[in-house]
Amino acid sequence: MKGKMFIFSAPSGAGKTTIVQSLLKKMPNLEFSISATSRPIRNNETNGKDYYFLTVDDFKQKIAHHEFVEWEEVYKNRFYGTLKSEVTRIWEKGNHVVFDVDVVGGLNIRRMYPNESLAFFVLPPSVEELEKRLRLRSTDSNEDIEVRIAKAKNELDYAKQFDVIILNDVLEKAIADATNKVNEFIEKK
Repeated sequence: MKGKMFIFSAPSGAGKTTIVQSLLKKMPNLEFSISATSRPIRNNETNGKDYYFLTVDDFKQKIAHHEFVEWEEVYKNRFYGTLKSEVTRIWEKGNHVVFDVDVVGGLNIRRMYPNESLAFFVLPPSVEELEKRLRLRSTDSNEDIEVRIAKAKNELDYAKQFDVIILNDVLEKAIADATNKVNEFIEKK
């Protein structure tokens, strides 16, 4: 059985992960897609829960065998991607797949599954607000924040290529808008 796919993309700090987590709590028929990575596992992580941890060679072999819906080499030999088997696993349970991915990955999934997917772009109120949110997190250095802001400005240019743009200026409204669009798309035959 084929389910639906909900792709959430946004610049870092726009609030997409918060929206996705809220949807997953509210809607038991949605399931989060676990990504694969070639980066080393961290102490607090579990293989198959946080990520599917693969060696660089295993990741490259899966690329060669077309086993990914989308993948990207973020840094040299540091790969991230979505396995086709992960989508199948979720659909076989009768659930719909939710992705929290970068803008390019989101558009790639959308292209591969045009009829089954609905792609959301979570838009921050402004670049200034985005910067403020990133600084309030206190997780990144000034240099990292500058890199994220520069990347965000580039990513904002992609917004019009997504099916739905959710403005996240009031979180509760953004969550309600996303919930309504997800429900509408599930009901659509």
